[in-house]
Amino acid sequence: ARVGDIESSRRPSLLQRWRGVGSHPASEQSEARLIESFERARTLMVRDQLHRRGIRDPRVLDAMSQVPRERFTRGENGRPRAADVYRDGALPIGRGQTLSQPFIVAAMTQALAVPDDARVLEIGTGTGYNTAVLALIAREVWTVERDAVLAEEARARLQNLGFSNIRFRVGDGSLGWKDGSPYDGILVTAGAPDIPRSLVEQLSPGGRLIIPVGGSEHQRLLRVTTGPSPNQVETETLMECRFVPLIGREGWLGSEMSPRGEGP
Repeated sequence: ARVGDIESSRRPSLLQRWRGVGSHPASEQSEARLIESFERARTLMVRDQLHRRGIRDPRVLDAMSQVPRERFTRGENGRPRAADVYRDGALPIGRGQTLSQPFIVAAMTQALAVPDDARVLEIGTGTGYNTAVLALIAREVWTVERDAVLAEEARARLQNLGFSNIRFRVGDGSLGWKDGSPYDGILVTAGAPDIPRSLVEQLSPGGRLIIPVGGSEHQRLLRVTTGPSPNQVETETLMECRFVPLIGREGWLGSEMSPRGEGP
């Protein structure tokens, strides 16, 4: 069975497997304390930052409670602190990019509302954290990252964690990934000046696109839902947000804007 199949009976073994990935304990006792601190922080994050703020999709809450966010961040000497990893805010990941705050990851994933057998396209792999959350919910995740260094790190990290339902690509995310279309959902983790037409055209009928749209500093998080034909779309605003810019042919061109700013 693939990692993307979520069953409550598999969670303990899944978490147990993740516990040992990438760890370099000074001692078994200190490592056990570190693991417990991360798990406590993750539990509190789901309760206080997500559930209490309106995240109700059990699949999203379950995925967020499973994915070890600490594996997707960098701390001093490679040992991030639980208080930093699970705080209610974005985290810098280097190369002008950020790891979105947990609530935004959950809210965007919940708004996508894809079925369990969905094929999802993610634009902006980053460290792969949001990719992992999506991969625990959808049957397939296709993810595009323009930064080759981040893309390769994310690929190695996610494969090391045991995911087998993710496809990776380095390229212009504003153009999507036509080979995998049509998609049941597309999630964009960078802000665009307008809704990229290529992404809308790669949605299946009834599919949803979640994307931040606006200026360089502030955007509106939009949900675009397609009708029976590509020309029939419904657009709604979900919230105000702030993301790094979507660089590409149907996003911000590199000459017009350089990657900057923080996550949402």
